[in-house]
Amino acid sequence: MRVAVLLSGEGTSLENLCEQIDAGRVPVHVACVIASKTGAGGIARARRRGIPAVAVPRKQFADGRAFNDALHAELARFEPSLVACLGFLSLFELRGVYDGRAINTHPALIPAFCGKGFYGHRVHEAVLASGVRVSGATVHFVDAQYDHGPIILQRAVPVLQSDTADSLAARVQAAERRIVPEAIRLFAEGRLRIDGTRVRIRR
Repeated sequence: MRVAVLLSGEGTSLENLCEQIDAGRVPVHVACVIASKTGAGGIARARRRGIPAVAVPRKQFADGRAFNDALHAELARFEPSLVACLGFLSLFELRGVYDGRAINTHPALIPAFCGKGFYGHRVHEAVLASGVRVSGATVHFVDAQYDHGPIILQRAVPVLQSDTADSLAARVQAAERRIVPEAIRLFAEGRLRIDGTRVRIRR
């Protein structure tokens, strides 16, 4: 199964996914990587692995529609079965082409601490400021809103009294490394079914 990865940063989730593929745990092929920033480290990671990678810089487009026009043009070249937004900071428009075929990861337990403006350390800082005792990571299907759509998998982590945004982020990222490849494996095996606002996982 062909997967397109959209990212904006260093590509650590991409690297983790590729390692799981190499180990034979996830039966997919990363067909391409598209970055929303020219200097995204994920581009170099992809090219080192021989994966076609291109930057489609968000700031070069007047609005989200024009940006998504460019994204869809690039994706059409590779015909992916799944689009995986792994640290992608812009809203990906499904446009009736990728409905039920695009996933996103978020560093919190949505619907808490999510939505436009909640990304990176901003999420962990908000978690710490709120005083909650549990955070975590989420993988969900993409819909027309930021960090919204049927949840596929979540993994909780404790919020410790000694935590900083950095230490909490490290714990959440470890959870993401577990659930992102698992969600993609379940999709590739045809075991996910969207049922309204829920995702049913076939055993």
